[in-house]
Amino acid sequence: MTSAVSNSTTTMMFIRPATQAYFRQAANSCSTIATATRGGSRRAIVANAPALPSSALASVGTSSSSSTQRRGFADATTGSPWEKFTMAPPDPIIGLTEAYLKDDFPDKVNVGVGAYRDDSGKPFVLPVVRDAEREINLENLDHEYSGIAGCPSFVDHALKFVYGENSAPLKEKRIAGVQTLSGTGGLRVFGEVLNRFGHKHIYVPNPTWGNHIPIFTNAGLEVRKYRYYDNESCSLDFSNLIDDIKAMPEGSCILLHACAHNPTGMDPTLEQWKEISNVAMEKNLLPFFDSAYQGFASGDARKDAAAVRMFVEDGHKIAVVQSFSKNFGLYGQRVGALSVVADTADESQRVVSQLKVHIRPNYSNPPRHGARIVSKILACPEKTNDFVDQCMGMANRIDGMRTTLRKALEDLGSSRSWDHITKQIGMFAYSGMSKDEVIALREKHHIYCTLDGRISMAGVTSNNVEYIARAIYDVTDKK
Repeated sequence: MTSAVSNSTTTMMFIRPATQAYFRQAANSCSTIATATRGGSRRAIVANAPALPSSALASVGTSSSSSTQRRGFADATTGSPWEKFTMAPPDPIIGLTEAYLKDDFPDKVNVGVGAYRDDSGKPFVLPVVRDAEREINLENLDHEYSGIAGCPSFVDHALKFVYGENSAPLKEKRIAGVQTLSGTGGLRVFGEVLNRFGHKHIYVPNPTWGNHIPIFTNAGLEVRKYRYYDNESCSLDFSNLIDDIKAMPEGSCILLHACAHNPTGMDPTLEQWKEISNVAMEKNLLPFFDSAYQGFASGDARKDAAAVRMFVEDGHKIAVVQSFSKNFGLYGQRVGALSVVADTADESQRVVSQLKVHIRPNYSNPPRHGARIVSKILACPEKTNDFVDQCMGMANRIDGMRTTLRKALEDLGSSRSWDHITKQIGMFAYSGMSKDEVIALREKHHIYCTLDGRISMAGVTSNNVEYIARAIYDVTDKK
């Protein structure tokens, strides 16, 4: 205790004399009692400590009050510590669902949220997921914590799923990763690691998934945009995309959507991906792939991973974040993975060690149930085949709704071209409707989609597609 006090001389200089005297008296008293009662009750130390004088209390109170005010909280002595908190705006997507639920119109339609629905508009659980769950339940597994990096078998299967079982870097152990809280958690962790190791900005496509920007901003990165989509032609703006990549500072990190670009659904062709790869290599860029729809986009997991595998084969040291929400239908289980391709096995493990450093104070470790389901499916060839078939079924239903919606709009005599609906891929159709048209769609017809005109095709069914088409026609052609 004497040593602790003597080492605090500098700190004591900034405390009122009455307070200094109290702490010295308390230290001497506690030191004496501790020596006399070593090994006994510690209550004696507290009981014999001197009372804090009122002048010392005043100094502590003043410091606490000013500190509280500096933090922006109300003074606890005059009001609630939360009184300065303002109501935050609703999330643009979650808030949309909340508004939809409050709407009592019988034919209302929600095409805003990116979650698959069957043709009756109900949440869909893959039969192979049900089978895997039943087997897991019979194993009477415990509910112990997973490690910081998650379930090793899940990570192993996730990496093979996206890179391919025959990937040379995977066999050489130059690829390593961790389990994450779906794609969102992986994005945040990687953003923090980028910031920690010298990256101060990241390039994202314009437009991109709405959550990308706040995730990276909150991770400490400046978010910059590169051109991606031409709203006039409703197509990929490839020439400007390439020009913007060529203009990026050397060594920058660029976010790429692996497949089924959200929100546009417009992906580069394989030839265009090759050109992007070449330019990225020339600029020594760090490609960071967000793979949220592998297998769900086209129904073929290998086809949906083509861009990722091309970049690896071209020699890029990429990073990939994976989500298993859409393809496995495990939305609420928060299953994801984050991985890197390195020069050596040792280098890959060093990167993983830094990912773990950021995971530990963030969410400590990921949940186990969803990871067990994915592992159970991908570890069994028969179950994997069932997954592929069922994933293809989801993709085919969405493609069928794209064709039906486009035809219905054309049959109504719309003056607009809607061919982009069937050229796009994945869960969303980037309709091209303006903000005002989207608001009219909601207010007049009770159809809810995001203000950028993005329609979740998963919410379009055989029962409502004609109604949706008539409503779109009404707000776009009959204004």
